[in-house]
Amino acid sequence: MTADIMASREILQLGNPSLLERSSPITEHASTEIRDLARDLSDTLAGFRLATGYGRGIAAPQIGVLKRMIFVRMATNGFDGPLINPEVIRASDGRFELWDDCFSFPDLMVRVSRAVSIRVRYEDEGGASRIIEAEGDFSELLQHEIDHLDGILAVQRAVSPGAFATRSEWLRQNRP
Repeated sequence: MTADIMASREILQLGNPSLLERSSPITEHASTEIRDLARDLSDTLAGFRLATGYGRGIAAPQIGVLKRMIFVRMATNGFDGPLINPEVIRASDGRFELWDDCFSFPDLMVRVSRAVSIRVRYEDEGGASRIIEAEGDFSELLQHEIDHLDGILAVQRAVSPGAFATRSEWLRQNRP
């Protein structure tokens, strides 16, 4: 394992009650605790991607820290870093359905409905307020990760009782 992912933390799994709790706002952006949390999220995301070949974001509650921080690494739009105290301040009326997955239940796919586009206000590591506009897969990712901060899992957003599949069955049915 390389030095840049040495702080990789255990990811809590579906059934852990901490995943259903609401996270607390972050007020001390410059603290060692918050800097370490951002690094741990980055390292855990990198470790998961190395092990599985996929993964674009992670929320602090997934590593057992009930603080309002997510970490996103999305090559398609160049976003790579933490979002502190993120909140959706606008969501489009337009929606789309997709098969969602989660580090906290990696062998399960869930069909959910998400807003096509959103506007998110968040704070950067220095505490400055920022706004980001997101559409499509980036919008979906941010909605998924922000839900984690509110104790909401994708399984709670399933569009129907039949909106579940194991990853292996989903791949069997959806590979070209």
